[in-house]
Amino acid sequence: MFDDVAPKYDVVNDVLSLGQTRRWRRIVVDAVDAKPGQRVLDVAAGTGTSSEPYADAGIDVVACDFSVGMLKVGKRRRPDIDFIAGDATNLPFADNSFDATTISFGLRNVGDPHKALSEMLRVTKPGGRLVIAEFSHPTVPLWRTMYTEYLMRALPSIATKVSSNPDAYVYLAESIRAWPDQDHLSAWLSEAGWQDVAYRNLSGGIVAVHRAHKASREEVGPVGPVRRGRRARTSN
Repeated sequence: MFDDVAPKYDVVNDVLSLGQTRRWRRIVVDAVDAKPGQRVLDVAAGTGTSSEPYADAGIDVVACDFSVGMLKVGKRRRPDIDFIAGDATNLPFADNSFDATTISFGLRNVGDPHKALSEMLRVTKPGGRLVIAEFSHPTVPLWRTMYTEYLMRALPSIATKVSSNPDAYVYLAESIRAWPDQDHLSAWLSEAGWQDVAYRNLSGGIVAVHRAHKASREEVGPVGPVRRGRRARTSN
């Protein structure tokens, strides 16, 4: 499915998000806060649009995705980025390989997101960061209703006009509706072993950016990582 939509994937996303996708991605890059000399893993990177800001800043970024078609499109556009085929539930990297790991709008498409969160923890260095951007649940009931109507009615109609595979976007709309809310995803992160889990709502909760870190060696005591509370911050 993703191989089929690869050529126009980024353009269609810009149209369907009413131009918000780029703003959301900038916020993710700021949250990752990677520095030159650090190594970033971008999971479910697709064509590498989410990986480009790191490469442009001189940061060593690896774009990983299970869709070979997506990776081919990205590699043609950005041959300077390292594109690697891989499954988020079985990442082809050694333990403690990356200073930061991020995934944007891809976790809900993973067959076993719990395993993916554990895999991302495994490949992240102690003290390293995780940033997840994913569609979520609008916090205002009226806005939530309007958004749901757009997803299930307007989105497939628009996709028919701008995409070569509109059925793929019907699936995407359904996957967004079925995805758990912000607090549930935060609980999943904590259960996987991530520390200091927090999230920020964007566009009224249409998207949530979750942040966490892997316990440093100093934080790991004789009974395991020290658990800390979760903080939430909302911004439009």
